[in-house]
Amino acid sequence: MRTLLDLHYHPLNFAERGAHGKGKDMHGKRGKDLVIRVPVGTICKDADTDEILWDCQHEGECVVVAHGGRGGKGNAHFATATNRAPRQATPGTPGEERWLLVELKLLADVGLVGFPNAGKSTLLSCLSAAKPKIADYPFTTLTPHLGMVQLADYDTCVIADIPGLIPGAHEGKGLGLDFLKHVERTRLLVHLLDLSTQEEGRAPWTDFVALHHELACFSSALAQRPQIVVATKMDLPSALHRFPEAQQLFSTHGYDILPISAATGAGLQTLLTRLATYLKQL
Repeated sequence: MRTLLDLHYHPLNFAERGAHGKGKDMHGKRGKDLVIRVPVGTICKDADTDEILWDCQHEGECVVVAHGGRGGKGNAHFATATNRAPRQATPGTPGEERWLLVELKLLADVGLVGFPNAGKSTLLSCLSAAKPKIADYPFTTLTPHLGMVQLADYDTCVIADIPGLIPGAHEGKGLGLDFLKHVERTRLLVHLLDLSTQEEGRAPWTDFVALHHELACFSSALAQRPQIVVATKMDLPSALHRFPEAQQLFSTHGYDILPISAATGAGLQTLLTRLATYLKQL
């Protein structure tokens, strides 16, 4: 299973009802269990109380969210040596019914974050065999993509290309909630900055602060997640021109900015080495 699409099209699910008892001391047949398959990373909540009932993080896990009713007892259960045909029986009880909220959060080692068109999908396609859609318009990536990346010493890691972020994402603007819920599952963030952009009011440090603000508004723990800052599109003259100033500004705030170019491959090996080092420490 990769998505919750089956539940989307079949939101009401009923287990099989047990059969009635029959003559000749025959018990009623048990109803079959209803098993709903979900992908790893699924969270199941009670819709009324918002209590988390189950957080599936490993393949093969299962949980009972609604128990079946207890079967009734026919008169044969109450028969004794002196009362061979008692006129006594107990009815069965109905099974549990409940409304659930089910959501999927990706499980990945590294999450690529940044404004739309920062180069996240391009970087993922260069580092792995994943082939996300790439184009020069906002929100090219509408759903997260996963890629398996080979590191040194035959280690591997899973990188998630998360949909782009805009101010107000923690309030649900743009693709914000999709972005934030998925990035919650990652151990390390790689923050991509597009130094080639010339939009009014946009600057590398401004973009970084805006994104960090959205992370903090959604979850304080998410804002404290370790992250690597990467400057993308360094094959473009405008990006090369702005890099020294950006590097000095970020260094004053304690961040080491790493220059890369997915088009030429420059800096990618250094990025992989740094990813391996961080993941081993984590």
